[in-house]
Amino acid sequence: MGLFFCESHRVSLLIVSFLCSVSICSSLSSVSISETSNLTLVCALEPQRSSLNCASFPPGIQTPFNSNYSFSGIVSGEGFLCGLRPSFSSSNISVMHCWRFSSDGTTIEFKRIYEGPGLKQLDAGNSHICGLNETNALECWRWPGFNPTGDRSFSTIAVGEGFVCGLSEAGKIKCLGNVTGISGQEPRGNYSVIAAGFTHACAIGLDNDLECWGNTVGNKPQGKFKALALGQNRSCALRINETVVCWGENNFSLPEELGGYEFLSIEAKRNVFCGVLTFNYSLFCWGDTDFNSNFMVFSRVLPGPCRDSCPCGSLLGSGFLCNNVRSICQTCNTPVVPITPPPPSAPSPSSDLNGKMVAFLVVGCVGSFCWFLVVGFFVFRHCKGRGCRVHDSGPLDETGRPDNAVPNQPQSPQVPSAPAVLEKRLSQLTSMGNTGRLEEFSLQALIQATNNFSEDHKVGTGSFGSVYHATLDDGREVAIKRAEITCTASYAIGTKRQEDKDNAFVNELEYLSRLHHKNLVRLLGFCEDSNERVLVYEYMDNGTLHDHLHKFQDSPFMSWAVRLKIASDAARGIEYLHEYAVPPIIHRDIKSSNILLDGNWSAKVSDFGLSLLGPGDDESHLSLRAAGTVGYMDPEYYRLQQLTTKSDVYSFGVVLLELLSGCKAIHRNENGAPRNVIDFVVPYILRDEIHRVLDPRVPPPTPFEIEAVAYVGYLAADCIRPEGRDRPSMTEIVNSLDKAFAACLLPPALSRSSTDSST
Repeated sequence: MGLFFCESHRVSLLIVSFLCSVSICSSLSSVSISETSNLTLVCALEPQRSSLNCASFPPGIQTPFNSNYSFSGIVSGEGFLCGLRPSFSSSNISVMHCWRFSSDGTTIEFKRIYEGPGLKQLDAGNSHICGLNETNALECWRWPGFNPTGDRSFSTIAVGEGFVCGLSEAGKIKCLGNVTGISGQEPRGNYSVIAAGFTHACAIGLDNDLECWGNTVGNKPQGKFKALALGQNRSCALRINETVVCWGENNFSLPEELGGYEFLSIEAKRNVFCGVLTFNYSLFCWGDTDFNSNFMVFSRVLPGPCRDSCPCGSLLGSGFLCNNVRSICQTCNTPVVPITPPPPSAPSPSSDLNGKMVAFLVVGCVGSFCWFLVVGFFVFRHCKGRGCRVHDSGPLDETGRPDNAVPNQPQSPQVPSAPAVLEKRLSQLTSMGNTGRLEEFSLQALIQATNNFSEDHKVGTGSFGSVYHATLDDGREVAIKRAEITCTASYAIGTKRQEDKDNAFVNELEYLSRLHHKNLVRLLGFCEDSNERVLVYEYMDNGTLHDHLHKFQDSPFMSWAVRLKIASDAARGIEYLHEYAVPPIIHRDIKSSNILLDGNWSAKVSDFGLSLLGPGDDESHLSLRAAGTVGYMDPEYYRLQQLTTKSDVYSFGVVLLELLSGCKAIHRNENGAPRNVIDFVVPYILRDEIHRVLDPRVPPPTPFEIEAVAYVGYLAADCIRPEGRDRPSMTEIVNSLDKAFAACLLPPALSRSSTDSST
């Protein structure tokens, strides 16, 4: 019975995945291309406002668009441009306005050609326009006499010159219209993407392979693809790795200068092809001599329509491109596993349920009940032993020595011996072999190396104690973290604080003993002697990120490339905790002072005293006392007491804002009042004015650096979104930072377009 449920659940997930791959891959477009006579008009939707922005090549077409109109999608053909927007009276009603361009480049005032039930997809060939309404029914305009019979229900469509092809809900292809080689020649199978050119069409299968038919020109490329753009006797396809390959008449190919660039989406019309860069959402075009000297048309465009929900996840940074209310959906392009039928259903209890089956069910139920009792018992014992408690990250300097303690005394203050809970956890950790690769240091050796833990050797504080710099007898430079013993007038408070520090000590020892990554500070060993608990780490020569940002005046951090490299390193360390540690680990105290720099200026994440083993997928820790550092703490975690990996993402977003602005997480404004870096910097990011709040100590970014810096600004804004589910994962953050860092190192081969768009 359980097996049947699991199998049915798996099949249902496959079906959902299939429907996503079919119905979401093609949707409303935010980029359009129109050609008339010898002029090309490239239009795109602007971020945040979703208003039209157009450029003519060569200049000549005037575009008197109403900038107050927001569009959900645009399409173009020969001499016309159409925009789809919701009706002012109802969001369920769509209105389509079109502009017609004459051959001399002038325009005729737009007119409305459709107002009716909402259209969820719109596509245009060179002459015709078609769309799908909410019932998946096909409707077409500018197509006199086109009235095909039969089923006209599709999940997605592509319009060519005199024909329209669509995918059924099952992914089958059907083409309408009398064009030789198109209708009746559709390939068989199941497909997720379809596109049409002038006289040919192509589709991408569920295995991401490419099929073309009709009047095809050129050799079809091999590989795996996720998107298509077809023109007149020429074609381009977007590979799974987001690079573009082109083929067609006269050996048409992608310009060499664009060969290494990654694109989010591509569009085509006749001879012109355009694509939105994945890196910074700028629009590049090729295929016509007008673009050979400068491929960039717009420095930033809306990469897709803004939607209320996304079955396959939101595009990174799209929340702020859509005014932080909606987001742009990612393309569902994951290959789908063929659906296998579930095993036969169990017989009905009222029919063939015999005595043996009844006995089997009874035994199974009793066994399951006993199993739950046993598990519950061990969970109770485990929680009772550990206390199931997470400590707060209060200031460590609030606890000090008792008044009668002698300074610099090797022996610890006379307090009760370590609690049985700590001894038990240490014993369990050792018995499991988790400390096997660590060195156990003697207390005397550490006392000697630190001159009895003198203030001269002290370099900072951590989650459970003070940190000292020392050189061991064998010449190794190390950082030594010594747990502080809590002594207060209140026994209850003192016991609780000591228990918290004990937990932090064991947490750090337990986690770092089994973690190994180049961007995590390496634990060398430990010392557990009576009341002394000490951890020994590799020494990080260049201190903390916090010091270089906020204390040192002379620092190599006065370079945007260096800052983005540091951010990328730290993100990789956190990604390892979330994605590759088994089980995953949530750090809970990501901040600039916990990002350390080694002699090669590589960044490493440190201080795991507050860390927790992460919950499973789509789960969260419930009823945990919020812990962390003010200014970095996830407000959703604090408000709802629910902890997920997205809490670390929020904290890392604050670190990114520190890197960009040079301001502390909590700092004072010009009037001396406390101010959060989020409240100060993010509004400028959303207005695309990040240059106004960049750290003035760093030289102004070059034209190609500013694109990378602005991109990281949008990334940071995404990380601190109010709801954790809307924030990117650390893997997405790593990929984005790598692209930004690479852009900082590249020469400005592709400059900002000098073409002025007229609105």
